[in-house]
Amino acid sequence: MNTAEKIKNYLHAEIEISEVDIIDESYKHANHKKDTRGGHFKLRVVSNAFSTLSLIERHRLVYKILDGLMKVEIHALSIKALTIEENK
Repeated sequence: MNTAEKIKNYLHAEIEISEVDIIDESYKHANHKKDTRGGHFKLRVVSNAFSTLSLIERHRLVYKILDGLMKVEIHALSIKALTIEENK
């Protein structure tokens, strides 16, 4: 299972997801001078689990859910966390 699939599985296991898109942008960072592990991902996740949360709380929730992948399989993560209403 690749990292994008793992991200989806982790999110689905913890919160009800309406939509999720993951773009692997690791290729853009192939020539990093510093040796880093993990890929670079752009995440757009839509869930009403975010409806009572501020932007920073939404990001904290996503990072908490993905904690087991951070700094191992994920080096950098861009997050766009929306409610279903905000996604319209």
